[in-house]
Amino acid sequence: MTDSLSRTVASRRAAADHARALAEQRDRYALTLESLLATLRSPRLDDRAARTMALDVAAGALVGLRVQTDQQSAALEPVAGAFERLRSDLRPLVRYSDLDVQFVEPPLNGRALPGDIAHAARAIVRTAVLAIVDRGETTRARIQWDCDGLHLLIAIRDDGRGELTLHDDTLRPVAEQVAAHGGHLTVASTPGWGSEIGIRLPLDPPTEPGDLPDAVDASPRERDVLRLVVAGRRNRDIAQTLGVSENTVKFHVSNLLRKSGASSRTELVALARG
Repeated sequence: MTDSLSRTVASRRAAADHARALAEQRDRYALTLESLLATLRSPRLDDRAARTMALDVAAGALVGLRVQTDQQSAALEPVAGAFERLRSDLRPLVRYSDLDVQFVEPPLNGRALPGDIAHAARAIVRTAVLAIVDRGETTRARIQWDCDGLHLLIAIRDDGRGELTLHDDTLRPVAEQVAAHGGHLTVASTPGWGSEIGIRLPLDPPTEPGDLPDAVDASPRERDVLRLVVAGRRNRDIAQTLGVSENTVKFHVSNLLRKSGASSRTELVALARG
């Protein structure tokens, strides 16, 4: 029975990881298509130049696809090199769309990023930029990376209407990606002046919590909540990170307590750390 439960839990985790990988691949394809459209529609290019540039974008996307696995498996990436790869990903879209993007370089002496964090950070920023483009209200954006030794700090500022919130549907994929890596997401908006998305990704993520005794029915979102509970986050902080209401977090915690048989958060954490 225990082996069967373990296989079920492992299968569900694998399915959740596969879903996240597909979402990241979808975002990369979406970025490539947006770049192609921006190139073909650009009033600054004649037909011949547009076709040539579109071919370059498509060829670059194919090369990027082939090396993506190598980048993901890299043990460490210098923070400046990881940021330059992000700039390269966004270059076609920035060059020929109406969105003016400013890149603020990270410090050259910043701590090297684990390969999975560097990959996740680029995927998160690409998703956020696509969300900005889809909103169609922004003409300028600023992307900044920094490192405090323990976290990669990402700030994305736009000049939109300043109505963006943590609960905006366009940010849900970003919130899910941030939560999957034990990070923290904030949004600060000023009506008429734009919004700023703040992201903090730990460079040394906490280890995954162990299996709960009766967690076979735990949903991927409940596992996200459990990961943050084990990290010591309060309900309000968890709600902000996941882009849900505090009542929703309480509901998930209650389910985890019931499924695990724990009588308190402290006991739940102890069980999870096993």
